[in-house]
Amino acid sequence: MRGKSDEEIEREREDLIAIAKAVYAERGEVEVIDSFFKGGLDVPAGTKVPLYYLSKSLELLATADVAIFAKDWREARGCRIEHECADGYGVARIELPEEG
Repeated sequence: MRGKSDEEIEREREDLIAIAKAVYAERGEVEVIDSFFKGGLDVPAGTKVPLYYLSKSLELLATADVAIFAKDWREARGCRIEHECADGYGVARIELPEEG
């Protein structure tokens, strides 16, 4: 999400949630895990901030049945790590195709 404004992230997130709801419509309501830390987190001093955020995202991923990955997820180190964890620990994935 580096380089994106909160507004851009929220718009993209809304689109991704709509896709997940469409994919899983036959199963009923989709519960969305709020993994966007708008306004930031209270990060302890001396902490590697990106790693701290990733740890919080992985904590939430551990509670998920499905993770959805935006079209450019391969370009972000944290997303690649989240994807590897989802794959390795049996969390289903929806991966949007790359544009081009």
